[in-house]
Amino acid sequence: MALRTNGPAPKRSNNTLYVFLALVTISFSCLLFSTRSFVIDVRDVGFSLFSGIRGAIQEVTASVQKTVLSVKELSRLKEEYDQLVKQLERYEELARSAADIEQENINLKKQLSFSQNLFYKHIPAQIIGKDPDNLFFSFVIDKGIKEGIKKNMAVIAFQDGTQGLVGLVVQVGRHESMVMPVYDYNSYVSARFAQSLYEGIVSGQGDPNSPLAMKYIKKRAKDEIQYGDRVVTSGLGGIYPKGIEIGRVSKIIFQEYETSLTVELEPSIDFSRLEYVFVIEKNNTGADDE
Repeated sequence: MALRTNGPAPKRSNNTLYVFLALVTISFSCLLFSTRSFVIDVRDVGFSLFSGIRGAIQEVTASVQKTVLSVKELSRLKEEYDQLVKQLERYEELARSAADIEQENINLKKQLSFSQNLFYKHIPAQIIGKDPDNLFFSFVIDKGIKEGIKKNMAVIAFQDGTQGLVGLVVQVGRHESMVMPVYDYNSYVSARFAQSLYEGIVSGQGDPNSPLAMKYIKKRAKDEIQYGDRVVTSGLGGIYPKGIEIGRVSKIIFQEYETSLTVELEPSIDFSRLEYVFVIEKNNTGADDE
């Protein structure tokens, strides 16, 4: 017996599926439109992305602007600092100049006071140079023939309250002269002790920092010479006036086999600080011995 199939049944199943799918689609659509948290708007995504990029660009731009402004400010501050440094240097220079002028005025007043109390006819002068050949360890003063300077005039100075022998004029020009100091090898000065009156010859050793040497002192003067004794010019020979201080005894040299004494003298003048001098004429009557 042949079987008979039911034709309409599959058609009903398909209709049911279609209805189900339609209901699901409608439900999902309603759900999407009713809940905005599930809505993905491409324009919103693009706007957010652009906003982030724009914010980053603005931050970078602001940072660059701040850096440029900082560099400009630093440059301005550097210029102001340099100007202040220059002003400070000018003020310091003015202060030094004022201090130098004040000190020079003090020194000049001292020299003027000394000049007014000198017993000798004298010509004030200033040291302006050294002998370039260093032949006589000499120095140059700013007075010459026109100011009355002559060869073989004695030169003295006033320093730290002491009148001391500086040297001798050995060469004269129109407005400047050369002076040989007492520490020169070729300098010889007749001298004596201010206390004991023993005499000798003072000579230099070629160095302003070395002591002067007084030689040919009678041997019997040994017991009467003391450290610190003053040695002054004796006035013999007519070159140096009598009584000008040369130095003080710093060392006594005595040998039994020698016929005379030798003493070393610390010069009365510190030649490293010497600036002003007085040239005195020959044949002056010396000051009273101290």
